[in-house]
Amino acid sequence: MSEILKVEKIEKYYGGKSNLTKALNNISFTVDKGEFVAIMGASGSGKTTLLNCIATIDKVTSGHILVDGCDITKLKGNDLNKFRREELGFIFQDFNLLDTLTAYENIALALSIQNANVYEIEEKIRKVARELGIKEVLDKYPYQISGGQKQRVASARAIITDPKLVLADEPTGALDSKSSKMLLERFNYLNKELEATILMVTHDAFTASYASRVIFIKDGKIFNEIHRGDDTRGEFFDKIIDIVTLLGGDINDAL
Repeated sequence: MSEILKVEKIEKYYGGKSNLTKALNNISFTVDKGEFVAIMGASGSGKTTLLNCIATIDKVTSGHILVDGCDITKLKGNDLNKFRREELGFIFQDFNLLDTLTAYENIALALSIQNANVYEIEEKIRKVARELGIKEVLDKYPYQISGGQKQRVASARAIITDPKLVLADEPTGALDSKSSKMLLERFNYLNKELEATILMVTHDAFTASYASRVIFIKDGKIFNEIHRGDDTRGEFFDKIIDIVTLLGGDINDAL
């Protein structure tokens, strides 16, 4: 498998000399093309900071992050904008859909920014809508559809440009259990059938059990890492719970 993401000895500090906080402490790992990787950790562990640095929302203090061989920590201006526009897909916990646009228009926006023609946009949207089960809501506005449907529209928007890496920040955090399960099944489809590479931050063990690998972070460092391998999702869930217990997190927060 080819390496899509390489995180190399990154550190992130906040504050000044008198009040310095080390959010990330010498973190290194790689993600191969077609992997589905979850990052877990308690609140304040550094998992969201890590995702924000990979998404170029935040800058590392030191170290390097490479996406398909390109060191994104060195990108600036138009090059940085081009990378965000063409190489990354981002799925937010609160959907981040535009209320004044229909689901179709929200998804189309990512392609319009790339100057895709109308026919290409329509073909791609109809295809992804079938794959994510949202054909019936394309003409509706965000306020007219359920939370699960909103998140699937947001997922369609994230993958419509065929990004090298899809980043998901607590994607099931605002969903009920039924909607969460439906979304995660779709993530599995995106990963296995469409070979989307997904890096997902979550505090939830059930959500993480859909991934093929889980990286655990504690106090800004990698604490542990487990692979699903041939385990059933239930067996992998049990292993995740074991690590969460070792992390010292509240077990109820992980369920």
